[in-house]
Amino acid sequence: MATGTEPPAVGTGASVDTGAPGSKGTSGGTGVQGPSRAAIAPRHLRTDRWWLAPAVTAAGLFAFIVYSTWRAFANSDYYAAPYVSPFYSPCLAENCAPMRNGPNWEIFGSWWGLSPALLILIFPLGFRLTCYYYRKAYYRGFWASPPACAVAEPHAKYTGETRFPLILQNIHRYFFYAAVPVAGILTYDAVLTFRDEEYAWGHMGLGSLIFLANTVLIWAYTLSCHSCRHIIGGRLRHFSKHPVRYRLWGWAGKLNNRHMQLAWASLISVALCDFYVYLLATGAFDDPRLF
Repeated sequence: MATGTEPPAVGTGASVDTGAPGSKGTSGGTGVQGPSRAAIAPRHLRTDRWWLAPAVTAAGLFAFIVYSTWRAFANSDYYAAPYVSPFYSPCLAENCAPMRNGPNWEIFGSWWGLSPALLILIFPLGFRLTCYYYRKAYYRGFWASPPACAVAEPHAKYTGETRFPLILQNIHRYFFYAAVPVAGILTYDAVLTFRDEEYAWGHMGLGSLIFLANTVLIWAYTLSCHSCRHIIGGRLRHFSKHPVRYRLWGWAGKLNNRHMQLAWASLISVALCDFYVYLLATGAFDDPRLF
C-alpha cells in the first residue's frame, strides 16, 4: 500500500510531498507533520473513542484538586474523636485542634497562622505528583502530551522531562522516602479509631472500617511504586544470593502491575476518609458503632 513515503527515484527530481490537501510529510512541518514522517492526511487512524479515557482522567483529577484544595485551606472540621482527617495528620502546628494521644506535634509555633494541612500535604502531594502513573495521567489529560496512544500531540516540539520544571520529576524517589513515614502515621491513626469518643479502647465504628481500608490502599499504592521496586531489587546482580530481597521484589512487582488501579483507589479512599470526618465534625450524623 502506497503511503507517499517511498523515496523518489534517483535523478527523477520527484518530491516526497504528495501534494494531497492536509497531507503529512510536507516540507516546513514539525513533529508528525515533518518531512521525514508518513504522508498520511488524517491526524490519526483511530476510530474508537480514544478521547474518553483522558477526558475522564482529567475530570477525576480536577475534582480531587478542587475538593482537596478546599479542605486543605478550610482549617476546620478535621477532627471528630477518635477520627482525624488524613489531610491534617500529623498536625505540625500549634494551632491544631487538640487530639488526645493523636499525631499532634507542635513543631511550628504560634507564628504559623495558615492551615496546618499545608505543612504535611506537600509530601503525599509530591509523591503522587511525581508518580510515574500520575505523570502519564495528567500529561495526557491536561496537556495532551500525547492525548492517547497513536494520536499525535498538538505541540510543535517535545523536550520531555529534561528542562525545568519537569526535570524535578526525577526527585520522585525522595518523595517515596517521605511517603513511607506518612503511611506509617496514617496506620497509627487507624489504630486510634478503635476507641470511642471518650477515648476508651475496645470499640469500632463505621469510620474504623473506612480508615482501615484507606490504610491498606495507601500502603498498597506506596509499595507498588516503581521506586520501591527498584530500591528493593533493582541493582541486584544475583537474585540467588539475596533470596529475601528477591521475594520482596516479586511481591512489589505484583503490586506494581496494579499501580494504576491502586493510585485511583487510594486517591478516592483518602478523600472519603476526610469527607467522613468532615460530616462527623459538622454534626451531619453520628458515627455508627459496631461494638
